[in-house]
Amino acid sequence: MRVATGPGVPRGAYGPRVRWVGSRTAWLAAWRRGFCLTREMHSDDRSRLTFMIRYAARHPGHIVPYARRLARDAALRLKNRDHVSYYRAVMKSDAARSHEGAVGSHSHESWLKIGQMQFDYLVSHGLKPGMRMLEIGCGNLRAGRLFVDYLDVGDYYGIDISPDILLAAQRTIAGEGLQDKLPHLTPVQDLKLAFLPAGYFDVVHAHSVFSHSPIQVIEECLAHVGRVMKPDGFFDFTFDRTEGAEHQVLHEDFYYRTETLVALAGRYGLTGQFMTDWEELPHQQSKLRITRRAELRYISITTRKGLRW
Repeated sequence: MRVATGPGVPRGAYGPRVRWVGSRTAWLAAWRRGFCLTREMHSDDRSRLTFMIRYAARHPGHIVPYARRLARDAALRLKNRDHVSYYRAVMKSDAARSHEGAVGSHSHESWLKIGQMQFDYLVSHGLKPGMRMLEIGCGNLRAGRLFVDYLDVGDYYGIDISPDILLAAQRTIAGEGLQDKLPHLTPVQDLKLAFLPAGYFDVVHAHSVFSHSPIQVIEECLAHVGRVMKPDGFFDFTFDRTEGAEHQVLHEDFYYRTETLVALAGRYGLTGQFMTDWEELPHQQSKLRITRRAELRYISITTRKGLRW
């Protein structure tokens, strides 16, 4: 695995792990469930009661909305046992109030700004017409509308677990006059990507998806995304980074250490690179770039030429 090092890498992003006392089987089981196996509890762990008390004291106006959200989410979890079904219900509830709010934008100005930031970043990293792009968790096309307009006809593929937000995406296409670009918008039940062709996409993109995903969902994606990427393609995703204990809040917001996700990618023949230039942008999440290992890219290229391995 390759991890960016040197100047600009946030301090503590690759800190040492504590020693795990117990069997390897127990360690793996705990890690796959998303428990933190690294260092001490961090003061900014949002799941801690002390953090919640301090936050409530500083923002008393947020207490009632938080209590309503807590009650809603508890009810939704009772009705939806698996995470994908649960979060689909969360999106349905959020989208009923505001499609832009459902994708994390609290104003139309913010929706435009964050979408433009995603677009500008990928273009600066080589995205250009003639490439094919898959956007995982495309939402209502906050950035997707720009990718659709920029890429050639039919070269944008957007998937999402929420049918409600994909209906909003269709309205975005109509409102922007992008019907002739023929974007592909598909609802999915999982992130196995089984319906997509192998070696097809130059760029795979997931913004603010893994920040709402337990480790099992992330692993499912990483286990299959390499198959749909071109040999020299890449997969960019953002995540909520913590330097302390990995934790979740309300089963909606998940915080991971960088090395956890890099190691997980490595299990499936992928290499992870921490994108330090993304850290310079006004966005709270961090970004990893996933590529296929060089030896696997070589095998894929030669296999396409008719050689057997």
